[in-house]
Amino acid sequence: MKKNFWKKLVAVAAAGVLASAALAGCGASGSSSSSAGSSSGSAADTTIKVGASVTPHAEILDQVKDTLAQEGYQLEVVEYNDYVLPNTALEDGDLDANYFQHITYLNDFNEENGTHLTDVASIHFEPFGLYAGQSASIAELPDGATIAVPNDTTNEARALLLLEQEGLITLNPDAGLSATVVDIVENPKNLNIQEVEAAQLARVLPDVNLAAINGNYALEAGLKVSDAIATELSESDAAKAYANVLVVKEGTENEPKIQALIDALESDTVKDFIEQNYDGAVVAVF
Repeated sequence: MKKNFWKKLVAVAAAGVLASAALAGCGASGSSSSSAGSSSGSAADTTIKVGASVTPHAEILDQVKDTLAQEGYQLEVVEYNDYVLPNTALEDGDLDANYFQHITYLNDFNEENGTHLTDVASIHFEPFGLYAGQSASIAELPDGATIAVPNDTTNEARALLLLEQEGLITLNPDAGLSATVVDIVENPKNLNIQEVEAAQLARVLPDVNLAAINGNYALEAGLKVSDAIATELSESDAAKAYANVLVVKEGTENEPKIQALIDALESDTVKDFIEQNYDGAVVAVF
Protein backbone atom coordinates (compact mmCIF):
# COMPACT_ATOMS: atom_id res chain seq x y z
CA MET A 1 0.00 0.00 0.00
CA LYS A 2 2.70 2.42 1.04
CA LYS A 3 4.78 1.46 -1.98
CA ASN A 4 1.82 2.17 -4.33
CA PHE A 5 1.14 5.44 -2.54
CA TRP A 6 4.72 6.69 -3.09
CA LYS A 7 4.66 5.61 -6.75
CA LYS A 8 1.51 7.66 -7.31
CA LEU A 9 3.02 10.66 -5.49
CA VAL A 10 6.18 10.58 -7.62
CA ALA A 11 4.10 10.31 -10.82
CA VAL A 12 1.97 13.34 -9.85
CA ALA A 13 5.08 15.38 -9.05
CA ALA A 14 6.70 14.46 -12.37
CA ALA A 15 3.56 15.44 -14.25
CA GLY A 16 3.58 18.81 -12.50
CA VAL A 17 7.17 19.47 -13.52
CA LEU A 18 6.42 18.59 -17.16
CA ALA A 19 3.39 20.85 -17.19
CA SER A 20 5.40 23.75 -15.76
CA ALA A 21 8.10 23.21 -18.35
CA ALA A 22 5.54 23.19 -21.14
CA LEU A 23 4.01 26.46 -19.92
CA ALA A 24 7.44 28.05 -19.60
CA GLY A 25 8.25 26.95 -23.15
CA CYS A 26 5.07 28.58 -24.47
CA GLY A 27 5.87 31.77 -22.61
CA ALA A 28 9.41 31.95 -24.03
CA SER A 29 8.17 31.40 -27.57
CA GLY A 30 5.64 34.22 -27.30
CA SER A 31 8.25 36.64 -25.88
CA SER A 32 10.73 35.84 -28.65
CA SER A 33 8.14 36.47 -31.37
CA SER A 34 7.16 39.81 -29.88
CA SER A 35 10.78 40.88 -29.59
CA ALA A 36 11.52 39.95 -33.18
CA GLY A 37 8.56 41.95 -34.40
CA SER A 38 9.92 45.13 -32.80
CA SER A 39 13.61 44.62 -33.59
CA SER A 40 15.67 47.40 -35.11
CA GLY A 41 16.38 45.17 -38.12
CA SER A 42 12.70 45.00 -38.96
CA ALA A 43 12.31 48.75 -38.55
CA ALA A 44 15.31 49.38 -40.81
CA ASP A 45 13.68 47.34 -43.58
CA THR A 46 10.74 49.74 -43.71
CA THR A 47 12.71 52.98 -43.23
CA ILE A 48 14.41 54.57 -46.23
CA LYS A 49 17.04 57.08 -45.13
CA VAL A 50 18.14 59.33 -47.99
CA GLY A 51 20.74 62.10 -47.96
CA ALA A 52 19.91 65.08 -50.16
CA SER A 53 20.72 68.68 -50.99
CA VAL A 54 18.01 71.01 -49.72
CA THR A 55 16.98 72.34 -53.13
CA PRO A 56 15.63 70.77 -55.25
CA HIS A 57 16.46 67.23 -54.12
CA ALA A 58 14.91 67.22 -50.65
CA GLU A 59 11.88 69.08 -52.02
CA ILE A 60 11.41 66.44 -54.71
CA LEU A 61 11.79 63.62 -52.18
CA ASP A 62 9.07 65.20 -50.02
CA GLN A 63 6.65 64.64 -52.89
CA VAL A 64 6.96 60.84 -52.64
CA LYS A 65 6.64 60.40 -48.88
CA ASP A 66 2.92 59.65 -49.03
CA THR A 67 3.34 57.25 -51.95
CA LEU A 68 5.98 55.29 -50.05
CA ALA A 69 3.93 55.37 -46.84
CA GLN A 70 1.08 53.67 -48.70
CA GLU A 71 3.52 50.88 -49.53
CA GLY A 72 4.63 50.54 -45.92
CA TYR A 73 7.85 52.57 -46.07
CA GLN A 74 8.85 55.60 -44.02
CA LEU A 75 11.03 58.03 -45.96
CA GLU A 76 13.54 59.93 -43.85
CA VAL A 77 15.37 62.76 -45.63
CA VAL A 78 18.69 63.98 -44.22
CA GLU A 79 19.70 67.36 -45.66
CA TYR A 80 23.31 68.22 -46.51
CA ASN A 81 24.98 71.41 -47.70
CA ASP A 82 28.10 69.93 -49.26
CA TYR A 83 29.12 67.35 -51.86
CA VAL A 84 31.23 65.00 -49.72
CA LEU A 85 29.36 63.98 -46.58
CA PRO A 86 26.33 62.47 -48.36
CA ASN A 87 28.65 60.04 -50.14
CA THR A 88 30.81 59.12 -47.14
CA ALA A 89 27.67 58.60 -45.04
CA LEU A 90 26.26 56.27 -47.72
CA GLU A 91 29.53 54.35 -47.97
CA ASP A 92 29.61 53.97 -44.17
CA GLY A 93 26.06 52.59 -44.09
CA ASP A 94 24.49 55.60 -42.34
CA LEU A 95 22.19 56.16 -45.35
CA ASP A 96 20.23 53.85 -47.65
CA ALA A 97 20.63 56.19 -50.63
CA ASN A 98 21.50 59.72 -51.60
CA TYR A 99 20.16 62.13 -54.17
CA PHE A 100 22.24 65.27 -54.70
CA GLN A 101 24.85 64.65 -57.40
CA HIS A 102 25.25 64.08 -61.10
CA ILE A 103 26.67 60.92 -62.61
CA THR A 104 30.03 62.46 -63.58
CA TYR A 105 30.71 63.67 -60.06
CA LEU A 106 29.76 60.25 -58.68
CA ASN A 107 32.18 58.45 -60.99
CA ASP A 108 35.03 60.79 -60.07
CA PHE A 109 34.23 60.50 -56.35
CA ASN A 110 34.39 56.70 -56.49
CA GLU A 111 37.70 56.81 -58.34
CA GLU A 112 39.31 59.33 -56.01
CA ASN A 113 38.02 57.88 -52.73
CA GLY A 114 37.76 54.14 -53.35
CA THR A 115 34.05 54.16 -52.52
CA HIS A 116 31.56 51.61 -53.83
CA LEU A 117 28.56 53.68 -54.82
CA THR A 118 26.39 53.21 -57.89
CA ASP A 119 23.59 55.12 -59.60
CA VAL A 120 20.23 53.38 -59.95
CA ALA A 121 18.09 56.07 -61.62
CA SER A 122 18.54 59.35 -63.49
CA ILE A 123 15.95 61.80 -62.17
CA HIS A 124 16.64 65.33 -63.37
CA PHE A 125 19.04 67.77 -65.02
CA GLU A 126 19.84 71.25 -63.69
CA PRO A 127 21.08 73.59 -66.42
CA PHE A 128 24.29 75.27 -65.27
CA GLY A 129 23.94 79.06 -65.39
CA LEU A 130 26.25 82.03 -65.82
CA TYR A 131 24.96 84.81 -63.57
CA ALA A 132 25.63 88.54 -63.50
CA GLY A 133 27.63 90.07 -60.68
CA GLN A 134 29.45 93.34 -61.29
CA SER A 135 28.92 92.97 -65.05
CA ALA A 136 25.42 92.86 -66.47
CA SER A 137 26.28 90.96 -69.63
CA ILE A 138 29.05 89.13 -71.47
CA ALA A 139 29.41 92.09 -73.84
CA GLU A 140 30.18 94.39 -70.89
CA LEU A 141 32.97 92.22 -69.48
CA PRO A 142 36.12 94.31 -69.10
CA ASP A 143 39.58 93.00 -69.89
CA GLY A 144 40.84 91.08 -66.84
CA ALA A 145 37.34 90.47 -65.46
CA THR A 146 36.92 87.88 -62.70
CA ILE A 147 34.62 84.91 -63.24
CA ALA A 148 33.96 82.54 -60.32
CA VAL A 149 33.62 78.82 -61.04
CA PRO A 150 33.22 75.73 -58.79
CA ASN A 151 36.48 74.31 -57.43
CA ASP A 152 35.57 70.61 -57.67
CA THR A 153 36.88 68.89 -60.79
CA THR A 154 33.70 67.88 -62.59
CA ASN A 155 31.76 71.07 -61.92
CA GLU A 156 34.74 73.25 -62.82
CA ALA A 157 34.93 71.52 -66.19
CA ARG A 158 31.24 72.10 -66.66
CA ALA A 159 31.62 75.82 -65.92
CA LEU A 160 34.58 76.14 -68.28
CA LEU A 161 32.65 74.40 -71.05
CA LEU A 162 29.88 76.95 -70.55
CA LEU A 163 32.40 79.79 -70.87
CA GLU A 164 33.70 78.16 -74.05
CA GLN A 165 30.14 77.80 -75.34
CA GLU A 166 29.76 81.56 -74.97
CA GLY A 167 33.03 82.29 -76.80
CA LEU A 168 34.92 83.59 -73.77
CA ILE A 169 37.68 80.99 -73.75
CA THR A 170 38.93 78.03 -75.76
CA LEU A 171 39.81 74.74 -74.07
CA ASN A 172 42.17 71.98 -75.05
CA PRO A 173 39.82 69.65 -76.98
CA ASP A 174 41.34 66.63 -75.26
CA ALA A 175 40.36 67.89 -71.80
CA GLY A 176 36.63 67.23 -72.18
CA LEU A 177 34.72 66.76 -68.94
CA SER A 178 37.95 66.86 -66.92
CA ALA A 179 38.97 70.38 -67.99
CA THR A 180 40.55 72.74 -65.47
CA VAL A 181 42.00 76.24 -65.81
CA VAL A 182 45.30 74.76 -67.03
CA ASP A 183 43.43 73.48 -70.11
CA ILE A 184 42.53 76.99 -71.27
CA VAL A 185 44.46 77.54 -74.50
CA GLU A 186 42.88 80.85 -75.52
CA ASN A 187 41.73 83.63 -73.19
CA PRO A 188 41.36 86.78 -75.31
CA LYS A 189 39.91 88.90 -72.48
CA ASN A 190 42.57 87.76 -69.99
CA LEU A 191 39.81 86.58 -67.69
CA ASN A 192 40.72 85.77 -64.10
CA ILE A 193 39.06 82.41 -63.36
CA GLN A 194 38.51 82.24 -59.61
CA GLU A 195 37.89 78.76 -58.18
CA VAL A 196 35.35 78.82 -55.33
CA GLU A 197 33.62 76.10 -53.29
CA ALA A 198 30.35 75.41 -55.10
CA ALA A 199 28.08 76.27 -52.16
CA GLN A 200 29.71 79.71 -51.83
CA LEU A 201 29.39 80.85 -55.45
CA ALA A 202 26.14 82.76 -55.03
CA ARG A 203 27.58 84.56 -52.01
CA VAL A 204 30.63 85.84 -53.87
CA LEU A 205 28.54 87.01 -56.83
CA PRO A 206 28.63 90.70 -55.75
CA ASP A 207 32.45 90.55 -55.64
CA VAL A 208 33.04 89.14 -59.14
CA ASN A 209 31.96 90.05 -62.64
CA LEU A 210 30.18 86.77 -63.35
CA ALA A 211 29.76 83.40 -61.66
CA ALA A 212 28.95 79.98 -63.08
CA ILE A 213 26.62 78.41 -60.53
CA ASN A 214 25.17 74.91 -60.08
CA GLY A 215 21.41 74.77 -60.46
CA ASN A 216 20.63 73.68 -56.91
CA TYR A 217 22.76 76.40 -55.32
CA ALA A 218 21.31 79.01 -57.65
CA LEU A 219 17.81 77.98 -56.55
CA GLU A 220 18.77 78.16 -52.88
CA ALA A 221 20.07 81.70 -53.43
CA GLY A 222 16.84 82.78 -55.11
CA LEU A 223 18.37 83.03 -58.58
CA LYS A 224 16.19 82.13 -61.55
CA VAL A 225 17.59 80.26 -64.52
CA SER A 226 15.56 82.61 -66.71
CA ASP A 227 17.70 85.47 -65.35
CA ALA A 228 21.00 83.77 -66.19
CA ILE A 229 23.17 85.42 -68.84
CA ALA A 230 23.74 81.99 -70.37
CA THR A 231 22.84 78.36 -69.65
CA GLU A 232 23.95 75.00 -70.97
CA LEU A 233 22.24 73.98 -74.17
CA SER A 234 19.79 71.11 -73.74
CA GLU A 235 21.49 69.19 -76.55
CA SER A 236 24.97 69.63 -75.10
CA ASP A 237 27.15 66.81 -73.81
CA ALA A 238 26.77 68.41 -70.38
CA ALA A 239 23.03 67.77 -70.36
CA LYS A 240 23.75 64.05 -70.71
CA ALA A 241 26.80 63.90 -68.47
CA TYR A 242 25.31 65.83 -65.58
CA ALA A 243 21.96 64.18 -64.98
CA ASN A 244 21.27 64.06 -61.24
CA VAL A 245 21.01 60.49 -60.02
CA LEU A 246 19.69 58.40 -57.15
CA VAL A 247 22.69 56.61 -55.65
CA VAL A 248 23.02 53.54 -53.42
CA LYS A 249 25.86 51.38 -52.17
CA GLU A 250 26.81 48.52 -54.46
CA GLY A 251 24.93 45.34 -53.58
CA THR A 252 21.74 47.07 -52.42
CA GLU A 253 20.37 47.96 -55.85
CA ASN A 254 17.68 45.26 -55.83
CA GLU A 255 16.44 45.66 -52.27
CA PRO A 256 12.64 46.09 -52.25
CA LYS A 257 12.76 49.48 -50.55
CA ILE A 258 15.25 50.80 -53.08
CA GLN A 259 13.08 49.62 -55.95
CA ALA A 260 10.07 51.26 -54.28
CA LEU A 261 12.01 54.53 -54.00
CA ILE A 262 13.00 54.41 -57.68
CA ASP A 263 9.40 53.79 -58.76
CA ALA A 264 8.17 56.66 -56.60
CA LEU A 265 10.72 59.12 -58.00
CA GLU A 266 10.14 58.10 -61.62
CA SER A 267 6.46 58.98 -61.41
CA ASP A 268 4.11 61.49 -62.99
CA THR A 269 3.73 63.07 -59.54
CA VAL A 270 7.40 64.01 -59.50
CA LYS A 271 7.50 65.04 -63.16
CA ASP A 272 4.50 67.35 -62.68
CA PHE A 273 5.99 68.83 -59.51
CA ILE A 274 9.27 69.63 -61.28
CA GLU A 275 7.54 71.23 -64.27
CA GLN A 276 5.26 73.35 -62.08
CA ASN A 277 7.77 74.59 -59.53
CA TYR A 278 11.21 75.24 -61.00
CA ASP A 279 10.64 77.42 -64.05
CA GLY A 280 13.13 75.48 -66.17
CA ALA A 281 15.86 75.39 -63.53
CA VAL A 282 15.19 71.67 -63.05
CA VAL A 283 14.23 69.36 -65.90
CA ALA A 284 12.96 65.79 -65.46
CA VAL A 285 14.89 63.24 -67.52
CA PHE A 286 12.88 60.04 -66.96
